[in-house]
Amino acid sequence: MERKRGPGIYEKYLKRFFDIICSLAFLLLFWWLYIIIALLVRVRLGSPVLFKQPRPGKDEKIFDLYKFRTMTDERDDKGNLLPDEQRLPPFGAWLRSTSLDELPEIWLILIGKMGCIGPRPLLVRDMTFMSEIHRKRHLVRPGLSGLAQVEGRNDIDWQEKLDLDVEYINHITFLGDLKIIFLTVFKVFRREGITENNMVTAADYGDYLLDKRYISREVYEQKQEKAIQLLNERYK
Repeated sequence: MERKRGPGIYEKYLKRFFDIICSLAFLLLFWWLYIIIALLVRVRLGSPVLFKQPRPGKDEKIFDLYKFRTMTDERDDKGNLLPDEQRLPPFGAWLRSTSLDELPEIWLILIGKMGCIGPRPLLVRDMTFMSEIHRKRHLVRPGLSGLAQVEGRNDIDWQEKLDLDVEYINHITFLGDLKIIFLTVFKVFRREGITENNMVTAADYGDYLLDKRYISREVYEQKQEKAIQLLNERYK
């Protein structure tokens, strides 16, 4: 996968330095906040305190994404997990609405798995449904926030979201990243676009494509199998 142009000076030499300085400063200033939230999660939701999930990163290398836990492990009589909306208590919903559940990702920025700004890390199965053009979003480190997030977060169409990701990687600049940071803070305080059509969790890309009849059930199953293969290879 190639972009229309090569990386500029900021992207090639300064963006990573910017990420390190910002993430390190945040961790040094707000380490106490992590302790408070971790204790609240442990008391309100139980353990583990952190939610871990594999996501595709730069060059489609899979890494573990960490967030503060927001849902319980409540199950039905048959041992199956209850629907998301039944496992998301008010405290967990508050963590999501304030984006405080995302704080563990600051550490991932510091160690180089993520960046402050970039396409949000999606699910591995989402990646298998993407076109070659949209998979270009993985040419850069995924971000804590990105262009798609300040343009609507979860409350915009999947295709528009992926188009914005590709638009971002084709025009990475220092001023552009600063603008996204300031808009992100504004969006978080306003709590805008947190959910998709008032759903507790946004629909997966494959489910979206199937629901819109852009793909057949057969293709859907094939792509899901591909995602399982990628995850199995990662954990060998």
